[in-house]
Amino acid sequence: MDILITGGTGAIGRVLCRKLKEKGHGLTVLSRRPEKVRAICGEGITAISSLEDLRAAAHFHAVINLAGEVVIGPYWTENRKKVLWNSRVTLTEQLVEFIGRTKIKPRVMINTSAVGYYGNGGDNIMDEESPGSGGFAHTLCYGWENAASHVKGFGVRLCIMRFGLVLMPHGGILKSMLPLFRFGLGARIGDGQQWMPWIHYFDLVTMIEFLLEAEELSGEFNGVSPNPVTNREFTASLADHLHRPAFFFVPASLLKLVMGEMGQMLLDGQRAIPKRFQQAGFVFQYPTLDSALTEIIG
Repeated sequence: MDILITGGTGAIGRVLCRKLKEKGHGLTVLSRRPEKVRAICGEGITAISSLEDLRAAAHFHAVINLAGEVVIGPYWTENRKKVLWNSRVTLTEQLVEFIGRTKIKPRVMINTSAVGYYGNGGDNIMDEESPGSGGFAHTLCYGWENAASHVKGFGVRLCIMRFGLVLMPHGGILKSMLPLFRFGLGARIGDGQQWMPWIHYFDLVTMIEFLLEAEELSGEFNGVSPNPVTNREFTASLADHLHRPAFFFVPASLLKLVMGEMGQMLLDGQRAIPKRFQQAGFVFQYPTLDSALTEIIG
């Protein structure tokens, strides 16, 4: 396949690009740093800095949209929210407009979203049919998915992947957690009862490949493991794998005071499961948190 990828230099994108390239696919990566794409994603990849660099005659069999500024970072001021919105929703709108201009449409578009779409689900098990609710995180995911939905009007098969918390050695949530836990400063968040729908990066990349090839599948898919855990369980397991204590906790009131809406998102949880992937026969390489952390940490 010839595939157009946005966000290819991100933590997941770079792994996906190398894996797709190894399988013989032709890749074009949209990046704000086109000069660094080959060094990050591998040789033999076409790099562009704007969709304007592509002509209407450009033909891609698939489009994978992974672009988006990191949500957990700078305080959610109105300007920061605009940055997050533009990096996801506005870019997706531009991507769909580009597809609309092409003479030959791609067969499939895989668009990223997140389990934040569901808001705080408490202890309820949440699959792809569960309703969404909540604050800015839900609004952002809803806008993102809605922008992508217009590609169906061009006859393109659309798959929306709602990512969980990605576990990987040098990215995802472990990038900031591992240094603290290695110094024995690991801490649960609030009472630790909120659910954490996680996913090993290898399984997530394999899920994307699975959707590329499964022409009968479309719609929403939870990109999570079949075994979500609570924050308390996650904290204890990570500390155990590192042979360190984890006695501390961050009070919910302090988190909300310091981080505002972003802090509340960390206190919300989703007991999300990958029901549609399981129904489709997807096989997880790392279905349990123990197996995932053992592979990543050793």
